[in-house]
Amino acid sequence: MQGSRLDSRPMLRLLSDDDVDRIHRAAMRILEKTGVMFRSREALAVLGAAGARIDEGQGRAMFPPEMVMEAVSKCPSSLQLYTSGGSPAAFVGGEESHYAPGSTALNFGDGDGRDAREATSADLRDIARLVEGLPNIHLQSTAVVACDVPREIADLYRLYIVLCNSSKPVITGAFSVQGLVDMKDMLSAVAGGDDALRAKPFAVFDVCPSPPLMWTEISAGNIMDCARFGLPLELISMPLSGANAPCTVAGSVVQHTAETLSGIVLAQAVKEGATVIYGGAPSLFDMRHGTTPMGSVETMMIDICYAQMGKFYGLPTHTYSATTDAKVLDMQAGLESSLGSVLCALAGINIISGPGMYDFLTCQSLVKLAVDNEICGMVYRFTAGVDASEEAMASELIESAGPGANFLSSPHTLRFFKGEQYVPGPAIDRRDRKRWLSKGGKDTIARAADVVSRILGSPAAPVLTDEARSRLDEAVRRIARRHGIRSLPLGPDL
Repeated sequence: MQGSRLDSRPMLRLLSDDDVDRIHRAAMRILEKTGVMFRSREALAVLGAAGARIDEGQGRAMFPPEMVMEAVSKCPSSLQLYTSGGSPAAFVGGEESHYAPGSTALNFGDGDGRDAREATSADLRDIARLVEGLPNIHLQSTAVVACDVPREIADLYRLYIVLCNSSKPVITGAFSVQGLVDMKDMLSAVAGGDDALRAKPFAVFDVCPSPPLMWTEISAGNIMDCARFGLPLELISMPLSGANAPCTVAGSVVQHTAETLSGIVLAQAVKEGATVIYGGAPSLFDMRHGTTPMGSVETMMIDICYAQMGKFYGLPTHTYSATTDAKVLDMQAGLESSLGSVLCALAGINIISGPGMYDFLTCQSLVKLAVDNEICGMVYRFTAGVDASEEAMASELIESAGPGANFLSSPHTLRFFKGEQYVPGPAIDRRDRKRWLSKGGKDTIARAADVVSRILGSPAAPVLTDEARSRLDEAVRRIARRHGIRSLPLGPDL
């Protein structure tokens, strides 16, 4: 019987080839006829010199289609990220997925998340230490904005805390033009120089347009500086369907495409070959409540569709998912986080930001991170697909064993079961009821809290060499003194 043929890795697509082509052509028309606003004279000058048509009065740049596609062709199709110590950590490209905690939450939730409060530097330290110990969350992020840090350095000090507590690559971002320059200096201090940082990047910078079709002076400046410094950047278009973008999935994807391509053109106009990740954080706009539900299925559909456009352009991809709009860590939280984790990985999105986050991306939770780590592990197993080799199918073993046999002691079982099964950690319980009760009858929240306590209660191993830590501390001291700051939580001494 003849059927359809599939590769072993399961994949998800929502757009036909014709849909992709029509979205592409629609975005090209917008870029050529309507253009995109850049509230940066420098950006307009750079784009004009590169061939864009500039309307100085309106601050708009209009892009010929060939200019856009030439810029896309200059972007690398993948990126190797490293640990802060220089070891390979995550390949960003192809269909491979990596998870990172969601970024820039203002609040932190204890326990089941019901009691949320303003996040502190100590919370960010604990998040970084926990993620360092969670095997299925491959990337770090500057996960919260700490309320106990002076606003002038709130962006770079988040990065400092993560670098001091984890060696994993970090997704971050600046709140000002100077902030990105300072953060580059910190990363170079750890790497041992600008050239070493370019050669082995261990940070990615998120840069967000202001929809519809606008880049602020800060965001345009961040794009240009990332390109100049050789820092990988992740363009995070955020259409809100029905609010600042059309209410349809397809309309939001068209707008996302135009905004993202315009950022790519600016990056390549500054530096050919600049690394750009085709990212985003779109959302449905809930007309009933005026909220932006990241856990809605329509939000996930926009994610999958724009990532398909990114793959059409041959670029590494990113999205915000694996998160929830629930206000506590309940069944809604599990449902939305799991669905987003699975669907976006099936779409082959390379970086999925969101684990640990809840309540419309406003809160981070250590307990949720521990549970999400297990969701990520299950997703990795699922997307690895099925080994259907002759040895794995075990037809000869079945034939020789015959009816009524068992395979517990078979050498085949001993050889295969560890690689075939994902074995979750203690946050997931698979005991029978009697054994579960004998171990205290703990629910998921309590078991995940135990995981958090175990990791954070273990001695923290240094993640930076003494020399790298000294250079990083001195870079932060110089920045703090420039702002007249006399003390900082968690060091360094000023």
